[in-house]
Amino acid sequence: MKPIRRIVTGHNAIGRSCIVEDEAIAQPYLSGGNPKHAFYELWETRGAPASNAEIVPTQRPFRLPPPSGGAIFRIVDLPPDRERDFGKLTEVFKSYGAEDALDQQARHGAFHKTQTLDYAVVLAGEVWALMDEGETRMEVGDVLIQRGTNHAWSNRSDDICRLLFVLMDAQRQEFEQAK
Repeated sequence: MKPIRRIVTGHNAIGRSCIVEDEAIAQPYLSGGNPKHAFYELWETRGAPASNAEIVPTQRPFRLPPPSGGAIFRIVDLPPDRERDFGKLTEVFKSYGAEDALDQQARHGAFHKTQTLDYAVVLAGEVWALMDEGETRMEVGDVLIQRGTNHAWSNRSDDICRLLFVLMDAQRQEFEQAK
């Protein structure tokens, strides 16, 4: 896949707009050590309203969820399922700082649930969005609004799928247990 280039705008000393960063993301986070399962951290906010006065570093230890009250903007390269090691997911989610998010009883090894509101956009390839009940195939340009649900991403193709995500901290929903 094409490298990810991040361009950040800002202001000069007299308040005129300018480009303050323009560079390729050199070191993506590799999930489970898989060079084809890469996370590119592009931006993070630590609260709302967001600050435009600071550039928040994204070269930090990787974590799946955003900071409390904040958001994360990232791109993920998801390899085909046949190239993923689902046996390592407990370790992988622990390294994400989200060990309690993984649902090991679900129908796909990567089912998980975070307390976030996520926007997911397919940039290249295709992917299946799996829910507890049902699934749908997503292609380039398709958008999924994931609202704190248990879910997984299944790449059933032969090619990497590139997804853009915005994850925002969200309030927990409580449900009565089915009888």
